[in-house]
Amino acid sequence: MVSRSNACCFRIVVGISKVSMIRYSKTLKLFKQKKQVDFSILILAIFFSLFGMLMIFESSNVLAFKEFSDKYYFIKEQLKWLILGFVCLIFTSKVSYKRYYSLSFPLLIFTIITLLAVFIPGLGVKTLGASRWLRLGPLNFQPSELAKLTMIFYLSAWFSNKEKGKLGPFILFTSLVVGLVIMQPDLGTAIILSIIAVSLYFLSGASLWHFLILVPVSIVSIFALIFTSAYRFRRFTTFLNPNQDPLGASYHIRQILIALGSGGFWGLGLGSSRQKFQYLPEASTDSIFAIVGEELGFIGSALLLIVSVFFLYQMMKIAKKTQDRYGFLMASGIFSLFASHLLINLGAIVALFPLTGVPLPFISYGGSNLVISLAAVGIIINISKNLVSKT
Repeated sequence: MVSRSNACCFRIVVGISKVSMIRYSKTLKLFKQKKQVDFSILILAIFFSLFGMLMIFESSNVLAFKEFSDKYYFIKEQLKWLILGFVCLIFTSKVSYKRYYSLSFPLLIFTIITLLAVFIPGLGVKTLGASRWLRLGPLNFQPSELAKLTMIFYLSAWFSNKEKGKLGPFILFTSLVVGLVIMQPDLGTAIILSIIAVSLYFLSGASLWHFLILVPVSIVSIFALIFTSAYRFRRFTTFLNPNQDPLGASYHIRQILIALGSGGFWGLGLGSSRQKFQYLPEASTDSIFAIVGEELGFIGSALLLIVSVFFLYQMMKIAKKTQDRYGFLMASGIFSLFASHLLINLGAIVALFPLTGVPLPFISYGGSNLVISLAAVGIIINISKNLVSKT
């Protein structure tokens, strides 16, 4: 009887131990999954946003005081968008990215409606000959920025399932969205939308032959748009010969290069920019990196570039680790969004590309781009939450 009792007790102890080990292993696995959340993305987004606020103030205080008698005017406006942007970041980081699969088509229709609405008098806001904004009470929103995210949602959902013969429908869809943006006109955003679309198309497993068709067609289309617009043609010829018309078409890029050259290795110091005294056009928006170079020099500019590349690298790591096809395409699309912005903006600043009016994410003045950028970061964070540890 004693031996049977001992054996019974032993089995009970072994059973409890097994249950405890299973629970422990599940807890450990859950812990490892939670550790996959990449908070470095959030920290970098906060850093870029705060650095952007500083540089917006540095580059705009002279103009703000002249136009509004308040040197803090532009930074106060940007602060409103920054708060809204972080609300969107918190929301998108909490909502499962998989929900956008079923919402992708309704969001696309809504975006197309808003892209058309900018041409309606009373709703659209026309500035310097461009119809790119919608009036939302005290704020003006740019629907083409929303189009970047909705294009990622829709194409990621579409390409999640392998499908033959999708080249024709893909070209028609991309032409529709990009065409509406070009009509505004906004060639810079149209190029970024095209890069996102083509990137997702080939990441979905498209044939290399399609790539050999799409790239030449895209290049020919861009040149056609350049040569059919006097404004774009002047910018293109200025890019080819910066010494042409130094007080006219070449003035902008020449002032950018002067700002970068004036900064030297160490920079003139915060608050010491000369170009912000209305010598440099768009000093707080598209050309803000020139002010960064002028005040912080080569060292400051290089450090900002290194941190930006690390930011992209972290996103690329999340995309590679994502096991479901939809999440992979979503993360890759957001990576393409930020990478194309960075490449085109900085390439134009150092005269590798013509000026296109593309902002530097988080740093350039502009609420629509800031909100969409922060919302995209929230989606990346949510995708990282759903990563399954391979260990």
